[in-house]
Amino acid sequence: MNDSILQTSNFIKDIIEKDKTNNHDLTIMTRFPPEPNGYLHIGHAKSAYINFSLAKENSGTCNLRFDDTNPTKENQIFVNSIKDDLAWLGFKWEKPTRYASDYFDQLYDFAKTLIFSGDAYVCDLTPEEIRTFRGTLTKPGTDSPYRNREVSENIELFEQMKNGCSDEGARVLRAKIDMSSGNLNLRDPVIYRIIKTPEHHRTKNKWHIYPTYDFAHGQADSIEGVTHSICTLEFEDHKPLYDWLLEKLKIHHPQQIEFARLNLSFTVLSKRKLANLVSEKYVTGWDDPRMPTLAALRRRGYPPVAILNFCAEIGVAKRENTIDISLLEHHVRKELNQTASRILGVIDPVKLIIDNYPENTTETFEAINNPENSKAGTRKIPFSRELFIEKSDFMENPTGKFFRLTIGSEVRLKYAYIIKCTNVIKDPKSGEIVEIHCTYDPLSKGGIATDGRKIKGTLHWVSASDSIPAEIKIYDRLFTIEKPETETDYLKYFNNDSLITKTAQLEPSIISTKEGSNYQFERIGYFILEKGYSSKNIPVFNQTVSLRDSRKKT
Repeated sequence: MNDSILQTSNFIKDIIEKDKTNNHDLTIMTRFPPEPNGYLHIGHAKSAYINFSLAKENSGTCNLRFDDTNPTKENQIFVNSIKDDLAWLGFKWEKPTRYASDYFDQLYDFAKTLIFSGDAYVCDLTPEEIRTFRGTLTKPGTDSPYRNREVSENIELFEQMKNGCSDEGARVLRAKIDMSSGNLNLRDPVIYRIIKTPEHHRTKNKWHIYPTYDFAHGQADSIEGVTHSICTLEFEDHKPLYDWLLEKLKIHHPQQIEFARLNLSFTVLSKRKLANLVSEKYVTGWDDPRMPTLAALRRRGYPPVAILNFCAEIGVAKRENTIDISLLEHHVRKELNQTASRILGVIDPVKLIIDNYPENTTETFEAINNPENSKAGTRKIPFSRELFIEKSDFMENPTGKFFRLTIGSEVRLKYAYIIKCTNVIKDPKSGEIVEIHCTYDPLSKGGIATDGRKIKGTLHWVSASDSIPAEIKIYDRLFTIEKPETETDYLKYFNNDSLITKTAQLEPSIISTKEGSNYQFERIGYFILEKGYSSKNIPVFNQTVSLRDSRKKT
C-alpha cells in the first residue's frame, strides 16, 4: 500500500491519539466490512483506505470481514471480486479473512441472552404491520401485541424459528427498547428474521434465521476485538442501537466513528442505482469502464496508486460534499505521466503524402519511450512517403491561432522532418479532404531547421504502410449533470455519448504490447490495451484519461 498514508491531521486520527494517550497499552484494530452483494466502487476505496491506513499508521491491524448475513443478496462471486480489488489496491488484511457467518453460533447465543434478560421478544406481526406500528418522526410508535410474551415462550418460539418450524416472514425477533423514541432505529428494531431460500454461500442450509446487519456488525466488532469501528455518516443514526446492544450484552465495546462518504461528480455511487444501470443495459456490466466500480477503473487503466493518492488528498471529513471527478483524473494523469510508455497513434486519420520523398523507401527514427524516465529507453519507428495524421491537425482555411498544418505553412513531424503543405485532394462527391500533399526538407532530419527558421507546430504521425489498425474506445462522463445522485429520475441524465468507438492507426511497436499495458498516445491521451478483448482480430484500447483536462471550470 502507498506509504503516504493520512499524513495530515483529521478528527479520526485525533480521537485515536487521545485514546492512545489515555491507554498506553491500546493496540489499534480497525476493520473493513463490505457486504458481498456487489462490486466495490471508488467510495469503498476511500473507506478501505481510511481503515487500512489508520491501522498501519498506528502499528495496528485491520481485518477484512464480510458481513454476510443476507443470503438473498450475497454470492461467492462478490467475495472473490472484493478480495481481488483490495489486493489490487495494495491492501493487506489480518489473516484469516473474517465473515459474520463465522459468528452465527455466538450471535444466536447473544440473541438468547437478550431474550432471557427481557430485552428481546418474538413478534408475529407482518412486515407491513411492523412498519405501521413503528410510527413516524412526528408520531410515536405502538407496542406490538406480542411485546410482553413470557421469556419461556420467546425462547421456545425463537428455537422453532432456528429449526425451520416457522414460515419465512411469519415472525421475527425484535429488541425491546422504546417505541416512543425520537430515533426510529430504537423502536424495537428487528434483529433476526427467517430466510429459508436461497442457501447461504458458506453455511449452506444450516441456518433458517439470520441476524440483521444492525445486530451482527457491532457484535462481530466486539468478538474480533475491534477498537475503532469506522463507518460512513449514514450509520450515525444507528449508533445508539450499536451502543445499546453492546451495553445490554456486557461485552467489549468498540467505538463507532462516522465520517462523510465519498460523493463524486458526474456519476452515482448508490449500489442500487449502479445495479439499475447494469440491469437496464445502460452499461455492459459492473466492469464497464464508464462505471465507478474498482473493476471498471482497473479495466480502464487507472493505476491503483493514483486512487490511493486521490483518497489521501480528499481526506476525512464530517460533512457531506461532492468531489470533482477531475481531481481523480488529475492523479491518474500524474501517475501515468511518470510510468506510461509513449507511442504514436492517429485516432481520426487522413492520409498525408510527401511528394518529394523517395518512393518505396522506409527509414527509422529513434523515439523516446518516456521523457520522465531515462531508464525507459528508446524505440525505432518507421517513416515513409505516405503517412497518417489527425484530421484536426489540418485546416484549409485556418481561423484564430492555428499553428498546425495549412496550405503553404510548415510544421514539424515529431522525430522526423519539417514539411510544407502544397495542396489537398478532395472527394468529388462529399468534398471531404482525402489526401494532403506536402514536400519535406531533407536537411531537417530530427525536426531541426538548419537555417534557423522557427517552426511553431509539431504533429504526430504514423507510417501508412507500417501502421497497425486498432479499435479505440473514448470515454466521457457517465452523466450530463454534476450531481445525478440527488435526482429521482437520474437515468434521464445518462450521457448517451459517454462511449465513442473509433478505428485508429498505431505505430507497429504496439504489436509486442502485453494486455493491461498503459500507454500515452502522444498529444492525445492515456490508453490501456484491453485484456481478453478484440474486435475482428485487431487490438482494443480503452481511453484511461485525456492528456489534459480541457473542461471549463465552473
